[in-house]
Amino acid sequence: MTQQPYGEDPPSLRKSLGVVDGVAIAASSTAATTSIGIGLGVTAGVVGLHLPAIMLLAFLPILGIAGAYSRLNRVEPNAGNGYVWVGRSLTPWLGFLVGWVNIVATVAFLAYTTAVTGSAMLQLAGEAGLHTAAGMVLDPGSTAQTTSVGIVVLVAVTLTAVTGVRTAARLQSGLLVFEYVVLLGFCGYGIVTGPHPFRLSWFDPFAIPSASALAQGLLLSVFCYWGFEAAFTVNEEVRDPRDASRAGLITLVTMLGLFLLGSVAFQRVLSEQELAGHGAQGLAFFGDRLASQPLAALPLVALMFSAVASLQAGVIPTARGMFAMSRDRTLGPLWSKVSTRYGTPATGTLLIGALATVVAALALVIPRLADMIMATVNAVGIVVALSYALTALAAAARFRGLLREDWRQGIRAVVLPSLSAAALLALGGYLAWSFYTSTDHFEVSADNGWFLLLAPALMIASGFLAAAWAKWVRKSPYFRTGHGTDADAPQLLATSN
Repeated sequence: MTQQPYGEDPPSLRKSLGVVDGVAIAASSTAATTSIGIGLGVTAGVVGLHLPAIMLLAFLPILGIAGAYSRLNRVEPNAGNGYVWVGRSLTPWLGFLVGWVNIVATVAFLAYTTAVTGSAMLQLAGEAGLHTAAGMVLDPGSTAQTTSVGIVVLVAVTLTAVTGVRTAARLQSGLLVFEYVVLLGFCGYGIVTGPHPFRLSWFDPFAIPSASALAQGLLLSVFCYWGFEAAFTVNEEVRDPRDASRAGLITLVTMLGLFLLGSVAFQRVLSEQELAGHGAQGLAFFGDRLASQPLAALPLVALMFSAVASLQAGVIPTARGMFAMSRDRTLGPLWSKVSTRYGTPATGTLLIGALATVVAALALVIPRLADMIMATVNAVGIVVALSYALTALAAAARFRGLLREDWRQGIRAVVLPSLSAAALLALGGYLAWSFYTSTDHFEVSADNGWFLLLAPALMIASGFLAAAWAKWVRKSPYFRTGHGTDADAPQLLATSN
């Protein structure tokens, strides 16, 4: 390992990636197969048979966020992305908060995906006829069992991520090809042969039962799109910074197509009760309705591959975000150690895997997997909406001069990101208020509003405490300037302006 002392030239990451590699990382992080296999059933329980409508509606603000990421990345590519951009354009306190909540949200997501991976493996074991092990009945709905199996996979993918992003991207590319072939095949067949008639009302957001259902459905859908920005966390490892922007936008549009295909196929094949009632086992049930074994097991295999790739894709951007923050002395120097052999933040990557393992173990307080998924998605969804909104506002503030110079560019660079930010802030605020007013007591339960509100509140509060420590104890220069450290930044900025 190498580590540069504070004040000397910052450590840099090895540049080896292209557009395809970025798409593989971002697509794996977004995990379309997992979102379709699990997220559609959970979302249908909220919005009913209006999955295409909610997926389209959620895409609009996310598209504005993607434009903000792309434009900011062109002028200042940095592994810290939102943390650096918000710190420079708004205030270092909010910039640090963006970096912090992205880290803790991803660690929570890794714990969630660890359980999802274990559930897929136990479902596959059941399909193969293995229903007991060591005298214990295997239950894919048990948080304890699924987490135990998933932790083994998390350790393996973390070790793979240490060896380099290129190696990880190649693995994820192979997994993605298999996932998408299976997903497209089964969803296409479901659309053609499904017993339930196609209805245009599926695309009507005004037919969603209530305002609270609309807000909850939007949050779940935003969570499904979350991860496209992983392409921007490796923007110091691509050969051309524009490749990261292309990869992020390609991934986002691809996800929209897959989510629409999956939602229409699920509603053609399954009734509303079947969709909402199977939750985490939705994709397996969907496969069983369309084919007999062994073909019916293919969607489960695709789900398992998606979850494995998503675990690895979650470890990679988080380690790079912490690497960028450590360079600025807002986090400890341990996170900016770079392996001389692999050219990656290997120590940070291993520590992220360890933290995710601990959080996954803590999640055992929620015994049912479906409840744990709902609680995690709500917590992560609120802080992700906040992070996206602040990054979009940073873009609007940074490029506001374009409104006077070129109104067309100004609309794309300032107005659209501002509208997207306003929509996401309103969504997060409404849901937080609805959780707070939904009950008068606290209990550890996925249907208790105060419990659902506790996790995002702790994520945000701990971010301000960590920022205070970085400012007054570590005395990070970031809090004086808001500028992030990047050895290549001066040359890149010079050629971009």
